Amino acid sequence: MLDVNNKPIPSNGQADTELVDMNNFNSDLFRFLDASPTPYHAVQSQIELLESYGFMGLSESDCWTLKAGKRYYVTRNDSSIIAFVYGKDDRLKTGIRMLGAHTDSPCLKVKPNAEIISQSCLKLGVEVYGGVLLNPWFDRDLSLAGKVVYQDDKKNIKSCLINFKKPIATIPSLAIHLDREANKKRHINPQTDIPPVLMIIEDDADPDSSEYLKNSAPNTLKNILKIQLQKQYKDLSISQILDFELSFYDTQNASYVGLNDDFIASSRLDNLLSCFVGTQALMRADNECTSLLVCSDHEEVGSASTTGAQGTFLKSVLERIAGSAESLTRVINQSMMISTDNAHGIHPNFADKHDVNHGPVINKGPVIKVNANQRYASNCETSAVFKLLAESTQVPVQSFVVRTDMGCGSTIGPITATEIGVKTLDIGVPTFAMHSIRELSGNKDSWYLFLVLQKYFSHSSEVNVESL
Repeated sequence: MLDVNNKPIPSNGQADTELVDMNNFNSDLFRFLDASPTPYHAVQSQIELLESYGFMGLSESDCWTLKAGKRYYVTRNDSSIIAFVYGKDDRLKTGIRMLGAHTDSPCLKVKPNAEIISQSCLKLGVEVYGGVLLNPWFDRDLSLAGKVVYQDDKKNIKSCLINFKKPIATIPSLAIHLDREANKKRHINPQTDIPPVLMIIEDDADPDSSEYLKNSAPNTLKNILKIQLQKQYKDLSISQILDFELSFYDTQNASYVGLNDDFIASSRLDNLLSCFVGTQALMRADNECTSLLVCSDHEEVGSASTTGAQGTFLKSVLERIAGSAESLTRVINQSMMISTDNAHGIHPNFADKHDVNHGPVINKGPVIKVNANQRYASNCETSAVFKLLAESTQVPVQSFVVRTDMGCGSTIGPITATEIGVKTLDIGVPTFAMHSIRELSGNKDSWYLFLVLQKYFSHSSEVNVESL
């Protein structure tokens, strides 16, 4: 087996060499997280990694001529991506080894008519995207990123990515002197309490009047975006900004946390950690079997979109790989999907929120997620495959089942199993503070997950997925 640097992993358990490899892997993970504040940027980061390993871009609008042993990727809306190795072996015999994740994370998204003037401050109205844990968003150094659609000087409609990178906004807390019950009964109104503050308006006009904003072009969001894009792209020709999809994000970089660096702290660990690990594993897949990674947008809001797991993206790509509807049915019967999405690690301060026998521990390995009501798609067969893969790589495995008296979240796993009809497993790394602006995972678990998924994509693996 090869490590992340394509060097043999010692079988005699030499900890020092393995630790260096794990740290290199995590350092690359940090860079990926920092470069990917939105799904658009995450896909761009994945493309850069994939192209460095010989993957070639395809367009859905073109006719595809796939060649055995070659590597390809295709995107939809720049926010979802499918990458695959078109294997040399007959897919009717080997099936396709698939891996799924999602590119989106809970956040605050800017409204179309966002500008708000209040008490000489320029604010931007936002919508809550997904199940955001709102309290941690206060008093953070926020920046803005996303996608902008514009018209150039020749009247062509184009789009590009934008990222301010530096802190340009904050959501200041109300002082406890003005809310004595803040630590007991705090309620957050998402309409009035969380619009980020960008700047102080300094002008002779009445800064609280709506007319001021209409007549003050420098302080309108579209003008701010135009100025930033001209800084970001020196030769960009912009006649007018037509529209945008923008999200606020925390500018604090991913890092180790803990006296012994036991934890990884970052925004968007759910689920960019899985996107990164899956990309790294697919990059090192051999060319014998057909292997595929799909990273979909809009999982946090139900996946029902053109770019979500409930849309047509994956099925349409699989049909083109298989060649016909009948062939696809036969290939799917031989295939397996692993849905990778973070799991709830057992919180040391809230251990009673877990089933006592199913509380995953940080740095004790990836988690198989099980739910009798099919909120997760794992079954005994797909779980057995993963356990054998983990055993062959000497990686520990854990199980998660939600308390029977609590509701259970879900993933793209059940959706993909329903839409495609493929045998599916739900797994993830244990995480604290899921859906916070800053989440926490273990420094070993992403590495553990990579080792198993790399084995999953290996044709030489002694675990026969197709025998299910």
